[in-house]
Amino acid sequence: MRIPGTGGLCPVLVCLCFIQRAHGANHHLPARVLARNPGRNQSKLANGETEVHHRPKRGWIWNQFFVLEEHMGTEEQYVGKLHSNSDKGDGTVRYMLSGEGAGTIFRINEVTGDIHATRSLDREKKSHYVLHAQALDRHTEEALEPKSEFIIKVQDINDNAPQFPDGPFVATVPEMSDVGTSVLQVTAIDTDDPTYGNSARIVYSILQGQPYFSVDPKTGTIRTALANMDREAREHYIVVIQAKDMAGQVGGLSGSTIINVTLTDVNDNPPKFPQKNYQQYVPESAQVGKPVGKIKADDDDLGVNADIKYSIINSEGANMFSIATDKDTKEGIITLRKPLNYERKKTYTLHIEGTNTHADPRFSYLGSFKDTATLKITVGDVDETPVFSLDYYIMDVYENSPAGTEVGAVTARDPDSRNSPVRYYMDKKEADPVYFRIDELSGMIRTTQPLDREDAAWHNITVMASEVDNPGLLSYIPVTVQLLDVNDNAPQVAAADEKVIVCESTRAGQVIQTVGAVDKDDFANGQRFSFALPSQMPINPNFTLKDNEDSTASIVARRRRFNHLTQELYELPVVVWDSGEPSLSGTSTLTLHVCPCQRHGKIQMCQGEAFLSSAGLSTGALIAILLCIIILLAIVVLFVTLRRSKKEPLIISEEDIRENVVTYDDEGGGEEDTEAFDIIALRNPAAAEELKFRRDVRPEARQLRSGNGGGPRGRRSPSPQLDEVDVHEFIKQRLVEANMDTSGPPYDSLQTYAYEGQGSPTGSISPLDSPGTGAQSEKDYHDLDDWGPHFQRLAELYAEAELNMKT
Repeated sequence: MRIPGTGGLCPVLVCLCFIQRAHGANHHLPARVLARNPGRNQSKLANGETEVHHRPKRGWIWNQFFVLEEHMGTEEQYVGKLHSNSDKGDGTVRYMLSGEGAGTIFRINEVTGDIHATRSLDREKKSHYVLHAQALDRHTEEALEPKSEFIIKVQDINDNAPQFPDGPFVATVPEMSDVGTSVLQVTAIDTDDPTYGNSARIVYSILQGQPYFSVDPKTGTIRTALANMDREAREHYIVVIQAKDMAGQVGGLSGSTIINVTLTDVNDNPPKFPQKNYQQYVPESAQVGKPVGKIKADDDDLGVNADIKYSIINSEGANMFSIATDKDTKEGIITLRKPLNYERKKTYTLHIEGTNTHADPRFSYLGSFKDTATLKITVGDVDETPVFSLDYYIMDVYENSPAGTEVGAVTARDPDSRNSPVRYYMDKKEADPVYFRIDELSGMIRTTQPLDREDAAWHNITVMASEVDNPGLLSYIPVTVQLLDVNDNAPQVAAADEKVIVCESTRAGQVIQTVGAVDKDDFANGQRFSFALPSQMPINPNFTLKDNEDSTASIVARRRRFNHLTQELYELPVVVWDSGEPSLSGTSTLTLHVCPCQRHGKIQMCQGEAFLSSAGLSTGALIAILLCIIILLAIVVLFVTLRRSKKEPLIISEEDIRENVVTYDDEGGGEEDTEAFDIIALRNPAAAEELKFRRDVRPEARQLRSGNGGGPRGRRSPSPQLDEVDVHEFIKQRLVEANMDTSGPPYDSLQTYAYEGQGSPTGSISPLDSPGTGAQSEKDYHDLDDWGPHFQRLAELYAEAELNMKT
């Protein structure tokens, strides 16, 4: 087989490989291979082609390659020719092609055996194709040659330019970096065959960014090429890098990318004040601790590299002012430390220094990273409020001092140069009673009434001062007044109301209790006390008092064997003196309780108070007892309720008689006693006929007076003759009145009426059965008016009774 050439060696070839297996055939296909470099068993033809002769032997496998240039066009490209020795040129042999791309990419002429590529071949998509060739008899379709396999290998040409798949790029590098500082490494990719020729051999170069940056042609590393690049002068750079294949030779393909390089900041610029001298006006009324001005130094750096610390470096300014840095604005805020006074000092000079807080030692050669400026502050004159001589006043005065007593004086002045007069006032906003007043001109404070230290030992007042020229400017000052104590309170026995226990087993001379004293006065006048029993009283036979001379006294028993059944309570008056000037005394009465005691160690207690504890009952036992009592009470209440609902008496008895015995124990008061109780009704029912009230209620005075019918010398008349029926009627009437009376007790009462018998010729010998009205007496009692003043009241009573009888 021979493949005609195209007049010389092609730069890129396609190889066709035939594989033929011997099947007992007696003939073989001679082969010619078009190759670049002739070798063994090769000979050059006249047209430059190389003919390769293979001398196949029977039964071995032989290959034949066809080399095809990578075709990028649209026209069909001639690949090669198949030829069999059985082909006599008469058209009886038909050539067939099968395998990858057969009929679509590769087409064969069945008569001549010529193979063409119908479309472009791209090695980057497919680098080789495996095909099968066969020669058949056109008439009988019998195989003239066994099927042979061959490979068409597509050899690469430089048809792909280098690319930067990750571009464009962003990079940073510190300003003022040294030459050769690495910025970024970029890498380009070429899809051509790196093993064939220089198609994929890339060389880097810089198209834009010089003279600031350079690139390594082999590695693509970008580096700084210029020293001392200053961010403050230029911050952003655009660098264009090119990658070219074919080792950068002419005709090679290239690709480029962009790198945006930014210079980052370093502290290479010291702070600088825009000017060296500043002026500031501050009124003298400026408040301490408040800002009065600000100053700022410029720094071209960024972030922490531009942080500045301000300070006042001269003592004149540092004593009156302070400065701090505002983190947001980078300004120095000047604050007043002490009050300004225009009259004392009108100007201040401040030397202010601004220093970087994050200095970089690499740039120390540039000098100190600080700057100074001078600020002159002018103090403005302001009409100020009056100024008191002290920040606060503490005064004192004795209690009980008369109204108008001087306590103390406050003074204030006008701090301005004109020195306006000052007037003083009390703050009227205070709700406390007015105990003090102040003189408007002198500032002297006086009391308005006597004050008691025991009510309030301290008084707080507020004094105001204003200028005559400008009354609206007020100053306030607190004044504290202390009341000094005088001995005006008598001492008393401490806890005089508490119970003092005297045990029945107390022995004579035994200390019962130790008492102290209290005094409302302060310790200076009342810390020492003396005790004694009242001297004007007789000697107490039961108790005495011993002064311990330490402001306490002991109660001592004089005798033994006290008995609470004989006398339970004793009173013991105690006199207490203080040590004040003058000394005052007070008397307190102590109550001593006598009771049996039980001794438990050093503790004594009454049996009544210690019943539970002495019984040794626990808390649980006490609770159980209380619960039982409550249950019993509930049962009793329930039983009473049920009995009442049945309306049955609680006590079943044949006779339920309740007596109401009224006892009258009235002793006569003589002739002048007109208030004695009238009991005539109990002896004489006829005399009490007109009385409509109960006999167990005291009658009125008028009725009492009218019941005495006879004079002191008159003879008593005989009792009226009443039959038995009158007495019975009288008792029945009293029974009805008792039943209807709502003022009496709710239970039945037994009233007893004693009636003296009738028919005695001598009459009654009892003075109580005299008629109760004057109508039953025939004696004239007008003579009583002549008996003297002792019988005047008796005459009036009889006259009144006679008048009532007539009416």
